[in-house]
Amino acid sequence: MTDAATSSTKAPSRIQQRNRILILDAALEVFSRHGYRGATLDQIAKQAGLSKPNILYYFGGKEDIHVTLLNQLMKAWLDPLKEMNPNGDPIKELLGYVHRKLDMALELPRESRLFANEILQGAPRMGPHLSADLKPLFDEQSRVISNWMDAGKIARCDPGHLLFSIWATTQHYADFAAQTEVLLPEDERRQDGASAYLDQLFTKLLTP
Repeated sequence: MTDAATSSTKAPSRIQQRNRILILDAALEVFSRHGYRGATLDQIAKQAGLSKPNILYYFGGKEDIHVTLLNQLMKAWLDPLKEMNPNGDPIKELLGYVHRKLDMALELPRESRLFANEILQGAPRMGPHLSADLKPLFDEQSRVISNWMDAGKIARCDPGHLLFSIWATTQHYADFAAQTEVLLPEDERRQDGASAYLDQLFTKLLTP
């Protein structure tokens, strides 16, 4: 093997790994605040404390960084829905999903806003993921919910719109954080209150 081939395949150094993480974290901050169209490489470089040429050493451009973040995000976004057990207690499983989504919204607000901004723009970069990854999982878990309804274990409603409602009521706390933080300024009150309210809301909706 030539020296050039060896060089091109060797693992990135610790500094290179650190810089990639630094750039992606800075980009997440910029994209979540300004959206894809409003974000610039100069803003990302400033947020990361690196030069623009340094950013371009690691990534091909703004879109490359954005797609990398979306690819990382999609797995995290799907995992809570995958954890819903078709053999478990239906109300407990659905409330568990609600809590996982709420925890994600409160712990990962920038990621939630990144996802929301992408969807608002028509999902130009995430579209393939929605079709290939989210749609099969959405259909599978909708069937699980329908089976629970057919068995009389939970009240009948539209499974798809139920999932939409869970997404809307949990991700609100990330996507509209600027509003909720003003209206409910105490973190503990906001989190505990949201959890208790969503438990009450979905328990009443789902109890046969």
